[in-house]
Amino acid sequence: QLQASGGGLVQAGGSRRLSCAASGRTSTNYAMGWFRQAPGKEREFVAAISRDGRNTYYADSVKGRFTISRDDAKSTNYLQMSSLKPEDTAVYYCAADPNYSSTYVSGSYHDYDYWGQGTQVTVSS
Repeated sequence: QLQASGGGLVQAGGSRRLSCAASGRTSTNYAMGWFRQAPGKEREFVAAISRDGRNTYYADSVKGRFTISRDDAKSTNYLQMSSLKPEDTAVYYCAADPNYSSTYVSGSYHDYDYWGQGTQVTVSS
């Protein structure tokens, strides 16, 4: 089970940190990812981190502004968002990919079997 939190209202140019806490199986069994969905749009990939934490992957739209990390001792991964823009407004979902590779990281939502409930991020201009 995944529980996303940390969403809210933030001004453009500001920062926000999202958290995704995993319960049940240990988070070290999964690569972790973040996706988002804005009203009227399809869900899109944001960022992902491999099981061993060594590899990360970002959508071009957030590269250089967002940072994904993980703390397996807390079974939690984080999405640090900076220089936020109104177009970042969306519901953000964390997801877990139970792939067998410790280094593989995916941007495809087809690879993610477990999803959190989503947390709303609204960026005001």
